[in-house]
Amino acid sequence: MTFPSYLRNLFKLTRGNRDLASLVAVYYATMQCNLNCVYCEDFGSRRNGQVTQNPLLEDAKKILRVIRTGFSRLWITGGEPLAHPQIGELLAYARKELKFQEVSLITNGTLLSESLQVDKLERSNLSTFKPSNLFSLLNRLIISLDSIDLTALNSVSLPNAQAKTVIENIREAAKLQKSHGFKLSLNAVITPETLSSMDDLLNFCMENNIWLSLSPQSVNNLPHYDLVTSDEYRAFIEKVVALKKRGAPILGSYSYLKMLIDQTPYECFPTLAPRIMPDGWLAYPCRPMEKAGGEQGGLAVNLLNVKNWDEAWSNAQQRYGEAPTSCVSCFQQCYAEPSLMQAHPLEYLRERVHGVDLSTYAPG
Repeated sequence: MTFPSYLRNLFKLTRGNRDLASLVAVYYATMQCNLNCVYCEDFGSRRNGQVTQNPLLEDAKKILRVIRTGFSRLWITGGEPLAHPQIGELLAYARKELKFQEVSLITNGTLLSESLQVDKLERSNLSTFKPSNLFSLLNRLIISLDSIDLTALNSVSLPNAQAKTVIENIREAAKLQKSHGFKLSLNAVITPETLSSMDDLLNFCMENNIWLSLSPQSVNNLPHYDLVTSDEYRAFIEKVVALKKRGAPILGSYSYLKMLIDQTPYECFPTLAPRIMPDGWLAYPCRPMEKAGGEQGGLAVNLLNVKNWDEAWSNAQQRYGEAPTSCVSCFQQCYAEPSLMQAHPLEYLRERVHGVDLSTYAPG
């Protein structure tokens, strides 16, 4: 269970032990993507021929089975997970057969139209209505959207031909939250190009009952220089903090938002949200260190070759040792937020009172 693991981690920290138990697993269902976001350093349709290809469905299911032996919470990401031809089967397997208590999906929203149409058809025949589509399988749906200004979107992520469709898909998905029991949030990357339109995106979320999380554009794991030197950027984050205090749907802790303003380093605990590649390789202790290579981390073990998560983690530590106790912390929310929540239990409890568990918020 996640909360007992969180408490055990707190006890470890009081004893100076930084080898913390993982709280949520992030599985890259596919590295294939249908967009070319300018800030993305890993994926994009221009790289589809170079990245790891999708495994066989049975192999993907085995990977999920091994993950389930160590976790009750699962994030499915990509690439673009809805581009995976069998994503529906994987989600159904995770939720209905493996019984993950919480399943989250992060998508760019371009391919949601089909799922929305399926839902509409199902609901049109109320006498036989049995929710079986994408939305009924999720606890949380996270859609990447950096702006609602078409010009800004076109400059960083979404072509004009798709931008209107994604925004409309988001509006329609927001209406299904209560009936299907999931929460919808937008994950926005703040870039120099989108900064001036962030107020409109914030208003859009408040009008449509959507949570909003924010991350600054990252360059080599550090915030873009044009943001950290921008008075407009600082003023926007300060406005977000003020709105959060008044109850706005901001999916970000005060510690995280303060960090975005002051650019203060934090103590990162990279093992809290481990990443597993499509073909089963575990990135240890975190994706940035795995990509950098060297003695501290890498692709440590393949989940197809082990019986359970404990075996995988033990093999990873034998190969690379315990996770480093200090590093030049990245400012990506997927690593920062779980670390900050683990280090600040009172703030963690305050967020939990408002129905949000940021210790497992890992939109990467």
